[in-house]
Amino acid sequence: MREESQMKFFVDTADIDAIAELNELGMVDGVTTNPSLIMKSGRDILEVIKEICDMISGPVSAEVVALKAEDMIAEGRKLAEIAENITVKVPLTWDGLKACKTLSDEGRMVNVTLCFSPNQAILAAKAGATFISPFIGRLDDLNQDGLDLIADIRQIYDNYGYETQLLAASIRTANHMSECAKIGADVATAPPGVIKAMANHMLTDKGLDQFIKDAEKAGIKIV
Repeated sequence: MREESQMKFFVDTADIDAIAELNELGMVDGVTTNPSLIMKSGRDILEVIKEICDMISGPVSAEVVALKAEDMIAEGRKLAEIAENITVKVPLTWDGLKACKTLSDEGRMVNVTLCFSPNQAILAAKAGATFISPFIGRLDDLNQDGLDLIADIRQIYDNYGYETQLLAASIRTANHMSECAKIGADVATAPPGVIKAMANHMLTDKGLDQFIKDAEKAGIKIV
């Protein structure tokens, strides 16, 4: 069985300013990126990843773009040269699993992404993945409950003591975050807006509005 620990928050973005804001509050334990997020930044991938790694001490996932195992391995080694906290991100394909095994055997952190079934998660753990990234939101889009996948993987990994960390991904809502915490995900990666939305509640807003009105009526001032 896994040891009890705090759930880690990774932020899913390549926006340097957004990462910095969350990092200052202690809300970032790592960062996940992908080619789509890098494209939105409009910057060179190696430059962006280096800047993030300089800011964040935790794992920073940088994704390969090749499809063949030997090319993924070459790209993974190149990415790993950026910083010690780089996690090479590979897709959950047969070639991706081959790349995961080689890179993991070399002592590199590997995040196997685009996981949509428990069987895939088992294979990733067997290949030595540091993280497995099952996608919640994309299963929800198909009218399947993505949280069921998180729960299934958690049970399987606990059954056999797999050391691969369960990294819940494709998180769309603040509710996804709390549900993943209840299930026992080791990590949840979410866009900055979702993490910040966790602070919101309509009753908090309503209560604060009443406190402010009462303070104004009473002429209360602190400084």
